[in-house]
Amino acid sequence: MKGLSNSVCIVGVDESDAIGVLPNTSQLALHLEAISNAVRDAGLKVSDVDGIFTAGQHSPALLGEALGITPRYVDGTSVGGCSFMIMVEHAMLALYHGLCDVAVISHGESGRSGVGVTRGRDASLSGQFETPFGFGGAPTYFGLITTRHMHDYGTTLEQWAQVAVSTRAWAGLNPKAMYRDPLTVEEVLNSRPICYPFNVLNICLVTDAGGAVVLTRADRAKDCAKKPVYVRGTGEGTEHVMVTQMKGLPLSEATRISGKRAFEMAGVEPGDFDHVMLYDAFSSGPPIMLESLGMCEPGEGVTFFEEGRSTPGGSLPINTNGGGLSYTHSGMYGIFPILEATRQLRGECGARQVPNASLSLVNGMGGMLSAAGTLVLSNVA
Repeated sequence: MKGLSNSVCIVGVDESDAIGVLPNTSQLALHLEAISNAVRDAGLKVSDVDGIFTAGQHSPALLGEALGITPRYVDGTSVGGCSFMIMVEHAMLALYHGLCDVAVISHGESGRSGVGVTRGRDASLSGQFETPFGFGGAPTYFGLITTRHMHDYGTTLEQWAQVAVSTRAWAGLNPKAMYRDPLTVEEVLNSRPICYPFNVLNICLVTDAGGAVVLTRADRAKDCAKKPVYVRGTGEGTEHVMVTQMKGLPLSEATRISGKRAFEMAGVEPGDFDHVMLYDAFSSGPPIMLESLGMCEPGEGVTFFEEGRSTPGGSLPINTNGGGLSYTHSGMYGIFPILEATRQLRGECGARQVPNASLSLVNGMGGMLSAAGTLVLSNVA
């Protein structure tokens, strides 16, 4: 895998025309808007795209048809919200071996409004053997993981609240963020209870949004419109599907596996990064990921947020777009940390720009820590 390091670049990123609450925009339209915008960002044409990667309800074949192109390569890997991070590795392999020349990873989801959404009975193993016994959705599943963390390491409700406060501080600097007003620990603790240990401000938004990433080989990237962002390292991992089958709560084995692979490919250590993007469906997620990645000892992930290291002006900026907690979260959030990391490495983030950002870590989970994807991105080869 080391031979693949820096072989491909991200050359275009963008969201759909709008994100937030979009009752008149279908899931397919969100995909197509995001792809068109990201391709334009790269200085390319939609007709240049010959590799389509997506996860969720719409297949890559449908996107090709709607775009009016016949792709040479398609990938519909779907392992939860981190699928788009994992697809960066898949696209890298396809590009490296000449199976396609311009790859698009696309996400579109009408998570808030449900326009163009097909819903059915959950016949999965979780639907049959966990839901009937009290698991009623993501907050109950991740609540179990989080309360075990509290039991094992003594983490507190106040510490989880600090993650939401830090993330909101970044959202206040992002014009695209849904919630931008300052937030306090007390406001998080006093917000509406959902499922212990979570109140509503510990939990991600529910929005409508699309996002897309365009990649090509490094030799072609120099001809694109924007400064290329090199894919220096990638890793993916899976452990389980049902939370009840995890080898051990509350850390993520899938995250550990994916991080180890990405770091080895990139030739970096966990402490080398100057910018970090983590999937934050819940305020406890980022600290648990930091611990699972080996960036700190188990139980110490919350200190990044308590001590101000993660906030604007801190030594390790985390979730600088405002995250799923305050920026947007359509259901499968994993495309959006890639967009933000790319923009930071290109120096395009205005008031929230991390000074001299050159090495970014992107990590996310799929399902309830079931799968994970890790990326090491850099603005220098």
